[in-house]
Amino acid sequence: MWLTHKLPGGFAVTITAIVLSALLALAALGAGIPKIRLKGDIPRQLQEHMGASASLTRFIGLAEAAAAIGLAVGVFWHPLGIAAAAGLAVVFAGAIAYHRRAGDYANPKTRGPAMAPAVLGLVSVATVAALSLTA
Repeated sequence: MWLTHKLPGGFAVTITAIVLSALLALAALGAGIPKIRLKGDIPRQLQEHMGASASLTRFIGLAEAAAAIGLAVGVFWHPLGIAAAAGLAVVFAGAIAYHRRAGDYANPKTRGPAMAPAVLGLVSVATVAALSLTA
């Protein structure tokens, strides 16, 4: 099959890499577009609750949207997908630091939404691993 012609991980790892890349790209695009447009609850919370400026919020949104495009292309050219997933891991690490500084992990009301960057950070690392195995 065309997907497994030089893949040490085989077909299952290839499918895993594609699925993780697609899910992560959708999540990044879904998170990035409202931040770019400065519309919705998440950009408002970033600015009001976390103290992020409008320009920082837009920059984060642009980074997430660019990573989504990189992940989509990265299914076919793995170095770009690996770089995009690694970049998202850095973005999510920054989000975790912001949530920690704001005390969101200690507050039961904000703990749930604050866990999203942690989960997506793990998905980013798993995507890097899966794409690396298929490169």
